Amino acid sequence: MARIFVTGSADGLGLGAARALLDDGHEVVLHARSEQRAGEVHRAEPRAARILVGDLSSIAATRGVAEQAHATGRFDAVIHNAGIGYTRSRRVVTADGLEQHFAVNVLAAYLLTALITRPDRLIYLSSGMHTGGAPNLDDPQWTKRRWSGSGAYSDTKLLDIVLMRAVARRWPDVRANAVDPGWVATRMGGRGAPESLVDGVRTQVWLASSDDPAAKVTGRYFYHQRAREPLAATGSAELQDRLLGYCAELTGTPLP
Repeated sequence: MARIFVTGSADGLGLGAARALLDDGHEVVLHARSEQRAGEVHRAEPRAARILVGDLSSIAATRGVAEQAHATGRFDAVIHNAGIGYTRSRRVVTADGLEQHFAVNVLAAYLLTALITRPDRLIYLSSGMHTGGAPNLDDPQWTKRRWSGSGAYSDTKLLDIVLMRAVARRWPDVRANAVDPGWVATRMGGRGAPESLVDGVRTQVWLASSDDPAAKVTGRYFYHQRAREPLAATGSAELQDRLLGYCAELTGTPLP
C-alpha cells in the first residue's frame, strides 16, 4: 500500500484518480480549495485518509497546503493534478499579482514540489495543448501580449513539462513524469469531450503506484500509458533553469 497525495481532487480527473487508487487499496490524501469544497468531497468520497484545504492561486495558501501535507507524514507519490482551464475571456490576476493560469497550473506545482518532503514519484498533469505554448519565459504573466485564454493554458501546460523535466534532472532519485490525460468529459473538458474519465486517470494512477518497469522511469511524458515526445524545447536545460529561477524569485523558495 502506498500513501499518495492528489491535488485538485474535489472532482474531475483528480477525484477519479483518487477513487481508482482507493479501489486498489492505497491510502489517499485529497485536496480541495475551500472548506465548502472539502465538505462536498468528503461526502462524495469518505474513504479518503484526509482532505487538505487551500486555494492554490495564492502563494500563502499553497504554503499552508504544504504545511498540512507535512503534518500527515511522507508520501510515496504526489499527483499534481490541480489546474484551471482556458474558458476565461479575460486575464485574471491573483492577489499576488500573477496571471491565474500560471499561478495555479505552474507556480503552485513548483512550490508544493519544493516544500513537500520528496516522495518516490511525482506526476504532473499536462496536455496535448502544450505544443501550442510559447517555449520561453518572455511574457509568462501576459502583460505584453494580447490576451488569449487558450494561449495562457497552453503556455502553462508546456511549462508543467519543463518543470517535470527540471525536477527529473535535479532529483535523479525521484521518478518525475508528466501526463496528457486526453480530452476528457469533466467540468473542465466539457460534456462533449470524446474520451472517458477512466481513460483519463489510468496513466497517473499507473505512474503513481505500479511496479510495472515501464512506469518506473523518470523525465518522460505519457499519453494513455505510452511515452510520447513532448515539444523539444521542454528538454532545454537553460529553459528549465530559467523556470526554476523565476518560480524561486516569485515565491522566495528555491527548489532544494
